[in-house]
Amino acid sequence: MTQIDIYTTKVCPYCVRAKQLFKRKGVAFTEIDVSNDDTLRNAMVERAGGRRSVPQIFINGSHVGGCDDLYKLDSEGKLDPLLTGAA
Repeated sequence: MTQIDIYTTKVCPYCVRAKQLFKRKGVAFTEIDVSNDDTLRNAMVERAGGRRSVPQIFINGSHVGGCDDLYKLDSEGKLDPLLTGAA
C-alpha cells in the first residue's frame, strides 16, 4: 500500500489543491498539520531537506516536493506509477 504524508497548514490554498488531487485519484493520505506545532514543522523542514513552505509531500518515504511539483508529476504521467508502486 502506498504511504502518502502531506505536511499542511490550515490556511494554505496549495495544501488544499494537493489534497484535492489525491482525493480525485482516490488515494488515502496522512495529513500532518504544522500550523501551530514548531516541533512538527522542524521535523518537516529536516525531512524536506530544508524546505519550509507547505505543502511538503512524501510518497513511500520519498520527497516529492510541493503542490507545483505534485501537479508537474501528474501532468508528465509520473504520478500514477508512484501511487500504484509501479515506479
